Amino acid sequence: MLSINMTDVINVLKLIAPHLIALAIVVVAFIVCMIIAGKKEKHTRFFMRRQSLTAFLLAIITIVNLICFGPMSNMITLATGKGEVSDKTIDEARELSKEVAGEGIVLLENKGALPMESGKKLNVFGWSSTNPYYGGTGSGGFSADFETTSLLDGLHEAGFETNEELSDFYTSYRTDRPEIGLFGQDWTLPEPALSTYPKELLENAKEYSDTALIVIARSGGEGADLPKDVTSGVTYNENSEDYKDFEKGQHILQLDKSERDLFDEVCSDYDNVIVAYTGANTFEMNFVDEYPSIKGLIWCQGLGQGGFPALGSILNGDVNPSGKTSDTFARHIDNAPWFNNFGDYAFDNVDEFTYDSGDPILGVSAPHFVNYVEGIYVGYRFYETAAVEGLIDYDKEVQYPFGYGLSYTTFKQEMGELNIDADGNVTVDVTVTNTGDVAGKSAVELYDTPPYTNGGIEKSAVNLIAFDKTDILGPGESQTITLDFTEESLASYDDKAEKAYVLEEGDYVISLREDAHTVIDEKTLNIAKTIVYGENNKRSTDQVAATNHFDTAIGNATYLSRADHFANYEEATAAPTNFSMTDEAKAEYVCNLNYDPNALNDSNDEMPTTGAKNGLKLEDLRGAEYDDPRWEDLLDELTVSEMASLVGLGGYQTLEVPSVEKARTTDCDGPASITNNFTGKFSIGMPSSVTLACTFNKELALSYGRIMGKMCDEMDASGWYAPAINTHRAALGGREFEYVSEDGLLSGTQISQEVIGAKEFGVYSYIKHFAMNDQETNRWNMISVWAPEQAIREIYLKPFEIAVKQGGAQAVMSSYSYIGPHWSGANDSLLNKVLRDEWGFRGMVITDYFLGANFMDADAAIRNGNDLMLVAYEMGTNTPDDQTSATGIKAMRQASKNIMYTVVNSRAYEPENLKTGLYPWQIAFIIVDIILAGLLILLEVKTMKKYKTIKSTM
Repeated sequence: MLSINMTDVINVLKLIAPHLIALAIVVVAFIVCMIIAGKKEKHTRFFMRRQSLTAFLLAIITIVNLICFGPMSNMITLATGKGEVSDKTIDEARELSKEVAGEGIVLLENKGALPMESGKKLNVFGWSSTNPYYGGTGSGGFSADFETTSLLDGLHEAGFETNEELSDFYTSYRTDRPEIGLFGQDWTLPEPALSTYPKELLENAKEYSDTALIVIARSGGEGADLPKDVTSGVTYNENSEDYKDFEKGQHILQLDKSERDLFDEVCSDYDNVIVAYTGANTFEMNFVDEYPSIKGLIWCQGLGQGGFPALGSILNGDVNPSGKTSDTFARHIDNAPWFNNFGDYAFDNVDEFTYDSGDPILGVSAPHFVNYVEGIYVGYRFYETAAVEGLIDYDKEVQYPFGYGLSYTTFKQEMGELNIDADGNVTVDVTVTNTGDVAGKSAVELYDTPPYTNGGIEKSAVNLIAFDKTDILGPGESQTITLDFTEESLASYDDKAEKAYVLEEGDYVISLREDAHTVIDEKTLNIAKTIVYGENNKRSTDQVAATNHFDTAIGNATYLSRADHFANYEEATAAPTNFSMTDEAKAEYVCNLNYDPNALNDSNDEMPTTGAKNGLKLEDLRGAEYDDPRWEDLLDELTVSEMASLVGLGGYQTLEVPSVEKARTTDCDGPASITNNFTGKFSIGMPSSVTLACTFNKELALSYGRIMGKMCDEMDASGWYAPAINTHRAALGGREFEYVSEDGLLSGTQISQEVIGAKEFGVYSYIKHFAMNDQETNRWNMISVWAPEQAIREIYLKPFEIAVKQGGAQAVMSSYSYIGPHWSGANDSLLNKVLRDEWGFRGMVITDYFLGANFMDADAAIRNGNDLMLVAYEMGTNTPDDQTSATGIKAMRQASKNIMYTVVNSRAYEPENLKTGLYPWQIAFIIVDIILAGLLILLEVKTMKKYKTIKSTM
């Protein structure tokens, strides 16, 4: 959940400053009048003081009314909203959490130690056993209002007994996890130094049980990426004065010294050690090979407030693990091709775009950058291709491939023949048989290996093209799964020659795999002739043919190429040495310092009609097509001020529009917990998106979307600021918990199901952050992402594309990132040419939280496809400055249409939810005003009577 920050407080105070000044003047005037009255005769003194009091009270009432019905109206409306999640739904969410966690937890190692007998005693080591990772922070945080099932509680529910003496030792060391917050991060990893363990405690533990479970955790959150070097520039408090947990240059996703010492002790004392890693970011697990005592390794990616019972159920065998890794576990994260180009890089020649905001949080806004030098070779696409090309020794670089996970049973998967119809639709049957002794589920993964020409279009050697999951299969039982894909989905984007998707001729090897690396069987699909999906031959899923729209994002970096066996690897993946923005990029670069809407007005634009009386209400267009001609008549009824307010004040709401009787709607935050920051109402925290991804189960993703939609509905929220589907480009990404995977197909497919599920309850999901918001560092500081268009489309836009085309997403949240020289939130290529024109999106686009920073401007946004500003109060650049030109008003009109089209087709316009007119607080305010007016009149009458009485006696 998000907390109130000083910037918001300052902005609100600025907003009501004139009223506060007026209030101060009234107070001073009242005091002066009272002082002057004290020097007058008795009857005059009485009269002046009573009249001053009446005037003072009237002025106070008037100013309060002006504040509440003026600049604070939206905030009060949001704060007085109603709706909360029912106990019944919370129970449903808890049950679903267990199911998602049960299928999402990944068994990475099992050397015969698992499952264990229920009722077994366990020594649970590690401070994180008492404070594991449940989920993220910021917009991904959870509410303490709901009971959280702890890791130890989950073990107890499964029948395990745990060593309370150990747990008490850890809680006496520290009870709370250091905060990794939006506005500050403490990266300390609490873990008692081994020297502080009482000898008697360790001896008692050995007598208590012969089995140890070690728990480690890493946490991320909105606002900061995990440290690349824990010893430099971050807050970290050492666990001991005798040593440092990390040496210079060490990143946080590896064992620190306190943890390493604990592993040394426990693994020497016990022959049966299980390790549970709780965290969404992949971790260096090399320690498994170093300690023979480690017999089992489990990955819990953030199980929410109700998911840890699933860990106990997996440990005792009640649940057979079936999770698969959604990301590659590299042995050496600092060897990854992204490592030197992830983090903080500032331009050195951009004074003309630099602005000192004076804001305590934003400070100086200056352009920064990051080079996506690895191009399309992200995650397993790099490791699998690099192995094929001989660049790496695969086993030395990869510990657990993408799509990897163990089970307590064994499965045989048999691949049928490829069936291809005349339209290029391909299906293949996979028969899965449980050949083991216990029931379980199995994910089915299908990949393609395309033909590659040295120096030609970049292509990964392995690409996930379809997946599914079986039902629970008993021993000996079989199930046939039909996987499908299209020939055109195998096309690669050629951003250099054809500037289009191209399906090159040749043999495409379609392989059934246990994971991205391990082949079970394969078939060959031959494409006889190269197909270019150009202007006159668009892909079947596109409305218009895809072509280059991001040439300006290429920058001046060297990008990794497969040519000549990755010959340019060292050059491409080196840290940047050029920190200057090119003259070409400067010529294109737009920020608030150089943006002038008047210079961009089109003299040929005709002034739209406003304020017409056509007799239409928004309700009349529920279910109407986007191109229904009645929309034009409805839009003609809007006034300029209504449109300006509608697009400018879209924080956690869409405003009412009186002229067309548009109802106000509430939008809520939270990828894994529905959060209303104004009313203080929340839902229970669900398992993370990574956990859901690791299920490889589309039905569970649909159920997840349904429960989120249901909780939104009960909280009277029509919009959900989620799900988030940026790419796991880097293991150190701060919001990996909120995003899904390194693979676009897995991400897009799972998120599509969430969107569909939420839509069943009339809730529109804002898929976010569109686009290229794959690191948190400098996200508020004008970060330009430089990347080739092929990578932009194939890697970073792909999950969004799937969510729009397959999920029918109705809303999108743009990102803070610049794509090259253009802010995503005012990027015509991204929001219009690709999202709307190519993909056929019909709905609204909202900014990320509107900061009023040097790059966020409502005029620029609405003229380039961004309809709504995410802020609930007036702060300057969130309201279009140009409210007089035909171009400006046309942009507001189009944005208003997109907003209203989305809203009218949501739960807000279902009969039982439709509310227009005055809000309850306004009605109550008016009643109080009438009562106060009556009291003031009564006071005035009594004053006059008493004044006459006093005067007559003198």
